[in-house]
Order: sequence, then C-alpha cells, then structure tokens
Amino acid sequence: MNIKQGGCVYIITNKNNTVLYTGVTSDLRGRIWEHKSKFFPNSFSAKYNCEKIVWYEVFPTIGEAIEREKQIKAGSRKKKLELIKIMNPDWKDLWDEIQEI
Repeated sequence: MNIKQGGCVYIITNKNNTVLYTGVTSDLRGRIWEHKSKFFPNSFSAKYNCEKIVWYEVFPTIGEAIEREKQIKAGSRKKKLELIKIMNPDWKDLWDEIQEI
C-alpha cells in the first residue's frame, strides 16, 4: 500500500519513552522526518524530543485515519501503551520499517 494515498495514525515518543504524542498524516515518512529533524522547533514534539515512532496504523483514506486519531486521543494513556505493546513490545524505533511500506 502506498501510505501517501491514504492516511496514517502514529504514536511517537522520546528516548526514555515517557512522553507520547499521537498524530495523523497522509505522508507518514515525511511527517516522521519532520519530527526527527525538529522541522517545527516550537512544536510539542520538538519541545519534548518526541522523534521515535513506536506505533502506526494505515488507512485507505485520511478521513478514516482522522477518526481513528480522535478515538486514540480520547482514550487513556494505558490504552495507548496497550497499542504499542501489541505492535512493538520492545519500543524500538520503527523509522526503518516505515521506509519499506
């Protein structure tokens, strides 16, 4: 699937896995690069050094991705941690993996 044609919801964190940021995008690679490079230096993710992608979900349309982002943001931190644990129990940076999608 070409992830630029639909939408993606993602969770990024800092190196100590203490801060979680949930976002949505139609260009996952580009958006994560922006987080990693602190392209927006005054943003929440830059301020808290969130640049490690630990979870993502791909959708056919950006509308579906936005709806899922709203569900995740409305949920508790515990629910976000459960999502990460299922997909990425070692909390590794999935940056290399999304290069291949």
